[in-house]
Amino acid sequence: MKRYAKFVIPAVAIVGVLVVLMVNLSSALVYYNTPAEVQAREPGQSRLRLAGQVVAGSVIEADTTVVFSVQDCDIAVSVVHTGTPPQLFSEGIGVVVEGSWNGEEFVSDTMLVMHDEQYRADAEDYDKDLHTCSES
Repeated sequence: MKRYAKFVIPAVAIVGVLVVLMVNLSSALVYYNTPAEVQAREPGQSRLRLAGQVVAGSVIEADTTVVFSVQDCDIAVSVVHTGTPPQLFSEGIGVVVEGSWNGEEFVSDTMLVMHDEQYRADAEDYDKDLHTCSES
């Protein structure tokens, strides 16, 4: 019995530490949602991420606030972002904003701009067929 105790006690301790780490990590994860998923959520204080394309003509910039709409195919959500947006922020570009949904608009304090790794010298070379919504 004494021989097994040398292995069982450390194994139980390691499993206990792993369980505590997994519980803490799962509560810290934030998944991104589409505009349709955000609109289906109940208003609340839980942090979430919203991903989509910035709707052309929807950007209104103030001193430290940017108001714009994020769209994914047919559904659009109004976003109020507090803070300075990244330099690459513009209409028509993909963004991921982090914040909370209040039932009418998404209130954000963190913004990531999505871009691809390809450099194009001319905007006319951009292949729009690769960046469209599917009809499914």
